[in-house]
Amino acid sequence: MRRLRLLLLAPVVALLSACDLVVLKPAGDVAAQQGDLLMVSTLLMLIIILPVMALIVFFAWKYRASNKDAEYQPDWDHSTSLELVIWAAPLLIIICLGALTWAGTHLLDPYRPIDRIKPGQAVPENVEPLQVNVVALDWKWMFIYPQYGVATVNELAAPVDRPIRFHITSSSVMNSFYIPALAGQIYAMPGMETKLHAVINRAGEYEGFSANYSGDGFSHMRFAFHGLDQAGFDRWISGVRQGAQTLDRDRYLELEKPSEKVPAMHFASVDGMLWDAILNMCVEPGKMCMGEMMAIDKQGGMTMASVRNTMPLVYDKYAGRGKSPAYFGSNDSYVMTICTPLQAEAAAADRVRRAALDTVVAPSSLDRLTGQGLSPKRASLAALTPVAPGAFAAAPTGVRSAPNA
Repeated sequence: MRRLRLLLLAPVVALLSACDLVVLKPAGDVAAQQGDLLMVSTLLMLIIILPVMALIVFFAWKYRASNKDAEYQPDWDHSTSLELVIWAAPLLIIICLGALTWAGTHLLDPYRPIDRIKPGQAVPENVEPLQVNVVALDWKWMFIYPQYGVATVNELAAPVDRPIRFHITSSSVMNSFYIPALAGQIYAMPGMETKLHAVINRAGEYEGFSANYSGDGFSHMRFAFHGLDQAGFDRWISGVRQGAQTLDRDRYLELEKPSEKVPAMHFASVDGMLWDAILNMCVEPGKMCMGEMMAIDKQGGMTMASVRNTMPLVYDKYAGRGKSPAYFGSNDSYVMTICTPLQAEAAAADRVRRAALDTVVAPSSLDRLTGQGLSPKRASLAALTPVAPGAFAAAPTGVRSAPNA
C-alpha cells in the first residue's frame, strides 16, 4: 500500500515540476523585489503559524482520553508568562511587517521612476527610459511607442536593462495591466492615466494579461512580451515599421470595438494626437475633450448657455455614440462648438438661423395672482417684444446664474 501511494503521487510531482514560478523567480528587478517582499512577509508570519500548528497537534496528543498521566487543572485561568508570549510575539511580528510594508510600498511605488537596473547597478544618467502608452481595449491590448512612432496590438517588446515607463489607460471598462515577470499589476481606467515603471533584466519570451474581469473576452485578453537585447529590439522596431498599416482615429475606432482572440498587429505610423484623444475620451470627430471641458470650468464655466452640453459629454460607450445629431453635432450643442474655429462659425450661423425662425413670445404679465381663480391683468400683445432663444441664457461676466433659473 505504501508503494502504491507513492506511485499515485508521482503524476502530481511531475505536474508540479513543470510549474513556472514566475512570480517568485521573475526576470525584472521590480518584480524580483516584490517577490522578496512576499517571501519575507510569509516567513515572518510562519514564525507564529508553525508553532501554533505544532502546539495544536501536541495538545491533542498530550491531553488525549487515554493519557491518564496528563495534569488536570480545572481551576486554572491565568498565566502571566503565557500571556506575554501569546501577545508579545504577534505584536513584534506586526511591527516588523508594518515597517517592511511601509518601506516596500514607497520604494516600489509604480509611479516612482526606478533608480537601479539590478542589485548593485544604478540607472545610468544618460539612459532615456522607453515610453510605452498602453490602451486596454475590449478585449485586447494596444501599445503605442511615441519615441519610435509605431504601435502594436497584443504584442509588446522592450530591451534588456533599459528602464520602461508605461502610461496606461482604457477605452471603456476598467482593466488591470499585469506582466508577472516584469512588475506588479496596475489598473487601467477610462479617462484616467496610471503609470508603471519597470525593467526587464533577462531576455526571453513572457506573457502579459488582464488581471481584472472585464467581460466575455476576458479569458483571451493576453499578449506576448519579448525581452530583447538592444540589437534585437532595434530589429523588432524595424520590422514593425515595414508594415503598411497606419493607426489613425478611424482605425482606432474600428479596433476598439469588442473582439476576441485578436492576433498580433503592427502599425508603421501613428497619429501623434491619438493618445491624447484616447485619454481625453474625444477620439470621435466633434466630441468635446475632457481637457477642454475642464479648462472651461476652470474659467468659471459658461453659465446657463452650457446646460445643453450635458448630453454630448455623457460617456455612453456604445448605446448613444453617434446615433443622434444632438449628441455630437452642432445643432444642440453650444460649448463644444467653441473648440475649433470651423465649429464656432457653424454654431454662430445656426444660432442666427434659430433666432430668425423660432422666436419666443414673452409672458403677457408678470404680476402675481391674488387668489385662486382670479384672472391676472392682461397686457397688450402688440406691446410685447419677441425674445430670441438664449437671450436670457448668457449672464454678464462675473455674475452667476441661479441654480433654478
